[in-house]
Amino acid sequence: MSDIPNLDKACFQVPTADAVFAEPASRHKPRILLLYGSLRQRSFSRLVVMEAARLLEAMGAQTRIFHADGLPLPDSEDADHPKVKELRDLVTWSEGMVWCSPERHGAMTGIMKAQIDWIPLSLGAVRPTQGKTLAVMQVCGGSQSFNAVNQLRVLGRWMRMVTIPNQSSVPKAFLEFDDNDRMKPSAFYDRIVDVMEELVKFTYLVRDRSDFLTDRYSERKESAEALMKRVNQRSL
Repeated sequence: MSDIPNLDKACFQVPTADAVFAEPASRHKPRILLLYGSLRQRSFSRLVVMEAARLLEAMGAQTRIFHADGLPLPDSEDADHPKVKELRDLVTWSEGMVWCSPERHGAMTGIMKAQIDWIPLSLGAVRPTQGKTLAVMQVCGGSQSFNAVNQLRVLGRWMRMVTIPNQSSVPKAFLEFDDNDRMKPSAFYDRIVDVMEELVKFTYLVRDRSDFLTDRYSERKESAEALMKRVNQRSL
């Protein structure tokens, strides 16, 4: 290691296969939180999320859907607002998430963004989204687009989430549901099945290894330096 002199050897770790699988597998059902981005009475993003929740439960997951009715605009209320607390408690409870937004003016909706903006990167010493899985989906009023899912991927990365490769975009969503608000058989429905299946698989892979996967050299080094400053009497 003489050729990497800038490395703090005390904080350096070599990842190994044994370390990845050191923790025993959890036996409880995967916990998935679903968010959608519309408050309309007949919200197609909500209908897609409800179909996704049914599929997740059929695959053995436990689901919760957050309804954003009454959620204040970010920073317009304190974090102890009941709807904000409900959302944050659900995020803490979850091991994975589904985000589904309509595309409006070429972007995700303000409702979708407001929910994500109320989720902090950290709550005390806890990072509520870090290392959790994420599936992104969108519904379109017209032809198929991927603007919203692309933006949701950026946010998922910013929130330090493991965003799965597959995604869903449903064009002309108003044609894809019957009079009972159930999604009709189609390639778009099949894609949602694929996405939920992949989310469950990734959640099983990640949830017991999240701490290992997000344990970073720079943060170990920073913590070690902070400890040294605290115990070094010369700094008093």
